[in-house]
Amino acid sequence: MIIALNNKCHLTKEEFFLYQSNIKNLHLKGTKLVLIPSALHISSFSSSKISLGSQNVSSHEMGPYTGEISAKQLKSYHVDYCLVGHYERRLMFSETNREINRKIKNLIKEDIVPILCIGETKEEKENHLTRDVLLKEIKEAVAELSKEEVEKIIIAYEPIWSIGTGVIPSGEEIKRHIDCIKNVYPNNKVLYGGSVNLDNVEKLTLDNIVDGYLIGGLSLHLDKIQLLIDKIEK
Repeated sequence: MIIALNNKCHLTKEEFFLYQSNIKNLHLKGTKLVLIPSALHISSFSSSKISLGSQNVSSHEMGPYTGEISAKQLKSYHVDYCLVGHYERRLMFSETNREINRKIKNLIKEDIVPILCIGETKEEKENHLTRDVLLKEIKEAVAELSKEEVEKIIIAYEPIWSIGTGVIPSGEEIKRHIDCIKNVYPNNKVLYGGSVNLDNVEKLTLDNIVDGYLIGGLSLHLDKIQLLIDKIEK
């Protein structure tokens, strides 16, 4: 089971040092924990039991691209995972599936595992387009990759209408959409994200519906993360 903690654009330098000290105190039995901090904090983090991820990567390789961070640079800081296609990047920064595809190729070239975020809007859900949206986002993101390369990708299903709203899809809904993904990509790990809480984690874990969770704002509250881990590992 994987828990990926996306800190988003949070934590000052001092706050991160305290967070880093506290996260190492989490009790883990078999759960794989991936910390995905703000890019500024990547070089400050080190842990033998927690993997490091990045929230973003350039679609370019190293070169004259002011403000960008390349996959090769991330690898030099021992980054093993990287988010791509998060809905905030798609919405606020107009990232396209084609750009996401280039990012994934760069990550795979450096042996960094892409965590590909996909999800439907409320309007798409109401128009019964969820399946089409999810499979289209994956298909275009993995274009021109070999079967072996595609299988290295972790897929994170995050219904956009649920993220940060407190509106939680039922376990049956989540299972239906993850089964849809697994039917086409049976060898890929699939995470769930979007209003993750103790109740849906218990059901999704017990029923073996998901391979883990992508957690956003809640990642800042390590006491609650420990409770989630305890639920998963009981």
